Amino acid sequence: MIELTKANFEEEVLQGEGYIFVDFWSEGCEPCKALMPDVHKLAEQYGDKVKFCSMDITKARRLAIKQKVLGLPTMTIYKDGEKVEEITKDDANIANIEAMIKKFY
Repeated sequence: MIELTKANFEEEVLQGEGYIFVDFWSEGCEPCKALMPDVHKLAEQYGDKVKFCSMDITKARRLAIKQKVLGLPTMTIYKDGEKVEEITKDDANIANIEAMIKKFY
């Protein structure tokens, strides 16, 4: 998993090629932290086809708002820099996340 920051988000995601999964989370989000081990397992399983990244939004609030991250957890797939799919809040469970990834696998 690539740790995203304000400094590398544009290069890694918006200028990235292919499919890029971004896990937007924060330390204070218990559902985010509960999903994290399973998301890391998905990264191991599908990482050869999809680039996996995570971003602590407390370190980049404006960037998260610009990306329209309005609630947590938020899992997003970008393709060639454009957002193509997103799962948020109550829909963010491991089955839905894996199904979203498989759509682009």
